Amino acid sequence: METDAHSLDGLARRLDRLPAAAWLALLGAAMWPHILWMARRMLDGSDDPLGIVALAALACVGWRHRDRLRRMPRPAWFCGALVLMTLAGAAWQALPPLLATLLALLGFAAGMLSLLPGGVASAPVLGLAALSLPLMASLQFYAGYPLRLVAAELSRWLLLAAHHVERDGVALRVDGQLVLVDAACSGVQLVWLGYFTACAAALLGGCGNAHFLRRLPAVGCLVLTGNVLRNTALVALQADGKAVAAWLHEGVGLVTLAVVCALVFRLMRVRAPGAAPIAAPVREQRP
Repeated sequence: METDAHSLDGLARRLDRLPAAAWLALLGAAMWPHILWMARRMLDGSDDPLGIVALAALACVGWRHRDRLRRMPRPAWFCGALVLMTLAGAAWQALPPLLATLLALLGFAAGMLSLLPGGVASAPVLGLAALSLPLMASLQFYAGYPLRLVAAELSRWLLLAAHHVERDGVALRVDGQLVLVDAACSGVQLVWLGYFTACAAALLGGCGNAHFLRRLPAVGCLVLTGNVLRNTALVALQADGKAVAAWLHEGVGLVTLAVVCALVFRLMRVRAPGAAPIAAPVREQRP
């Protein structure tokens, strides 16, 4: 018994000397099939590689807190990471790769949270992990048409002030001129970038989970409003039957994106009246 206790004590000491990067490397090795699938999907042209930006943001979170990472993971978060990784491995053959990879990424994020200092909010870290998925094509397939339908209907209401407008599916007939709200106008990319900005701003500003989660519905409203106003402006420009120049179309989209992301960033950084100030990170002493 004494020998067993001595062996366990030695193992604990060796684990205590492992750097945080080693724990994350172990989790990364456990999800290698999912990593290969993500790389293939991002690089073969079948999806927009926006997930790389979210992965880079997660890496920046770890780098920002590199001097305060724990030597030993917090048990609750690390156990959660192991459970999610196990489910991801078991689901690899049973579920679509997108869902299995989501479990793996959430497991990796849980592993990160087990090593990050306690003041880092977990919700935006998990949000960045979900946004790391190569999911733009899937979002466009499943949510693109409903988003186009909503945008077309709300744009119709706005255009009624100055035009005679009828909607037929995702097409608008403005003063007799047919204008299609196409896939590019669904706002899927704007949705991704809006929620990415929300996660990044929350982590940059040191927001807590409650602060972040309370503002997520407002983020959705800002994204929807921006997309509807962009579509309304573009449809109004085409109402006279003239094609809109490509540079103008792109310019309206970029201005809308910049304004929406700026408003989301500000929303996440502004505290509610009476809320306690966001505390500055305190350096933790390593044992």
